[in-house]
Amino acid sequence: MLTVNYVGDRTLDVRTADRTDPRDGEVRIRVAYTGLCGTDLHILHGNMDSRVERPLVFGHEMSGTIDALGSGATGWSIGDKVTVMPLDWDGTCPACLAGNEHICQNLNFIGIDSPGSLQGFWNVPADTLLALPADIALDHAALVEPVAVAVHDVRRSDLTAGQKAVVIGGGPIGTLIATVARHTGAEVVVIEIDAQRRAQAEELGFTTLDPSASDQVAWVEEWTAGTGADVVFEVSGAAAAVRGMTALAKVRGTIVVVAIHPTPREVDLQRVFWRELRLLGARVYQRADFETAIELLADGVIPTDRVITRIVPLAETADAFAELEAGRAMKILVDVQAGA
Repeated sequence: MLTVNYVGDRTLDVRTADRTDPRDGEVRIRVAYTGLCGTDLHILHGNMDSRVERPLVFGHEMSGTIDALGSGATGWSIGDKVTVMPLDWDGTCPACLAGNEHICQNLNFIGIDSPGSLQGFWNVPADTLLALPADIALDHAALVEPVAVAVHDVRRSDLTAGQKAVVIGGGPIGTLIATVARHTGAEVVVIEIDAQRRAQAEELGFTTLDPSASDQVAWVEEWTAGTGADVVFEVSGAAAAVRGMTALAKVRGTIVVVAIHPTPREVDLQRVFWRELRLLGARVYQRADFETAIELLADGVIPTDRVITRIVPLAETADAFAELEAGRAMKILVDVQAGA
């Protein structure tokens, strides 16, 4: 089988490897599609070199079918359509014992801390699997993981119907958060500096704002009749966005930090104090978020054909990352079996 490996120094290497039999409690998945995301870019840029072993087969947004069952992997059959919630927790740390296994203090994030899905066949613990509806297309199903991120972010915010939400950043996750927030019944505006991404959001029916051309604080104040937004999602990862996010929220409003910031950022804590703002982190997801994400995809709530920019064969993964870095794509999927 072919595998994509991060070898360091912003370099990917496509290699061949032998498939292996699943161990006890594991299944082997014939990977169909893997989505490329911002976390993968952080790996490629070397931001996680202190964490990842190299060479690393990475990737974690995926869909596929079960190819083989290890001993003890009950309840599954060969040929089942599945996706993977790529979290392997220890169950013994304080976070796990408090019911927060998804942010285990010793978490193995599969695809970062251990091999991921940019390979033809992938062995994973059976308890990370979620079944997919028989009629869902496997390319669409590769979006389950990022949709689960958006579901978790919106759920963390306690956003409700009729409230107003600002999404800072109109990339793939920002677009999915805006979609889930709108499905919740909220009014949503997307703040995005890039014209192409603003146009993509507008095609999906969202109001957008260019912060380089408009006073975003004045705009939000007018939009909310002087109140401020109920919830602000920071999804851009930009220092300027972090500095400005607190000015957009209402008294006792909520700010959800979604983006991964590779370095510490300046935050206007005076505004947090003055308005009694609630500042939340939102990391990964829980199983219920995956289940909801599958339902949203199956019900057609997620505009899959607009979110997926294109699909490339595994051998073109490096070119796909270059396209993502240039900001020319929303979501690129790798057809892992193409050319294999």
